[in-house]
Amino acid sequence: MSIAASEVEVKALLQKVLGYSKADECEVNLLDEEWSNIRYARNEVSTCGSLANKTLTVRSAFGKRVGVAAINEFDEAALEKVVRRSEELARLAPENPEYVGLVGPQTYLKANGFFESTANVSPSARAGAVVESIRLCRDQKQLGAGYLEDRVSYAALMNSKGLFAYYPSTQVNFSLTVRTPDGTGSGYATRGYNDFNQLKTAPATQVAVQKAMGSVGARALEPGKYTVILEPLAAGVLLEHLFGALDARSADEGRSFLSKPGGKTRLGEKLIDERVTIYSDPTFAELPASPWSGDGRAQEKTAWIEKGVVKNVAYSRYWAQKKGVKAIPYPNNFIMLGGTASLDEMIKSTQRGILVTKLWYTRSVDPQTLLVTGLTRDGTFYIENGRIKHPVKNFRFNESPIIMLNNVEMLGKPERMVSSEGSFANYMIPPMKIREFTFSSLSEAV
Repeated sequence: MSIAASEVEVKALLQKVLGYSKADECEVNLLDEEWSNIRYARNEVSTCGSLANKTLTVRSAFGKRVGVAAINEFDEAALEKVVRRSEELARLAPENPEYVGLVGPQTYLKANGFFESTANVSPSARAGAVVESIRLCRDQKQLGAGYLEDRVSYAALMNSKGLFAYYPSTQVNFSLTVRTPDGTGSGYATRGYNDFNQLKTAPATQVAVQKAMGSVGARALEPGKYTVILEPLAAGVLLEHLFGALDARSADEGRSFLSKPGGKTRLGEKLIDERVTIYSDPTFAELPASPWSGDGRAQEKTAWIEKGVVKNVAYSRYWAQKKGVKAIPYPNNFIMLGGTASLDEMIKSTQRGILVTKLWYTRSVDPQTLLVTGLTRDGTFYIENGRIKHPVKNFRFNESPIIMLNNVEMLGKPERMVSSEGSFANYMIPPMKIREFTFSSLSEAV
């Protein structure tokens, strides 16, 4: 697996495509990526494969009439055809009152998300990582079902105003569910990196195995408010709802937790515990991200919540012009600062509480309070007098990340989060100890 074209070759291709344009404005996006994966279940490989995808998307504008066309053929005739098609669609389209034109040349931060170790990983290395996980599951007489995926891609953007952006990247994600042979115990672990050499499937597998074996014999516990210790995956699933709501327009229009009566917002107000700071930075070494947004605007290091105070919200260029403020693009990663506490220290400090490995099937209940519902899964444990006493049956929860972040007791070291579906979520999230977390009912799910 390797990047198909250099920056010079990509630039020449996009210049050629722009050369066909007769529109007032034209923008060309190129995405070239290759994914390879191995999936296994019941300690046996079930599928493996590779997918290559290369797509060119052209957006043409005549005044405020905009048309978009995409193609995955790259001969001369196809390149001109996709430009002509986007122009035809633009002429047929009604005017878009929110179209604000293209951005000009930008200066981008240097982000390094590309690693040769991942771009050139061999099938045998990929298989070796999976074999190590399967062997551990078999040795412990547990059943593993996992997924390993590595991806290499480049994205490029060029427009008729002189902008050019190029970003190559690689990623590898590993996720594993381990079940006991009788199906009554379940454990889970994930790992995500840009550098394949950092992936160690054995330690992650051991964590999932221990959780599976430890969750056998779960007892029912009365629903209610509990002190909880949320591992990074569980905390991140809730925080995703907060991240997605950091939007200026929804706040201004009264549709957000940041909205106030009379069209005002809570920007600049302290809403959560002062230990909470959330920012984005495309150059962050452990979580690099594209230094440009979808419309080509440069991404900068941006504080979104600083010591509990909402410092910034994302603005589209249209909404920023309407409000007379600086346009801030939605970020490509989120990093939450943490503390120094280990998971063991959090457990030892808890007199009565619940350790949560994972939250899943989460759904928004109320956007204006950020109330979210969902279920625990794959290892939920009762803590008493500073020790894990026994596994408990899973709960349904009803909680808002805003309330949760006002009830912080301890924070640990941030970890890179891979979503519960194994996708590429660009978050660094600390484990956290939270008081008065609301569990509303029991669930029979394992």
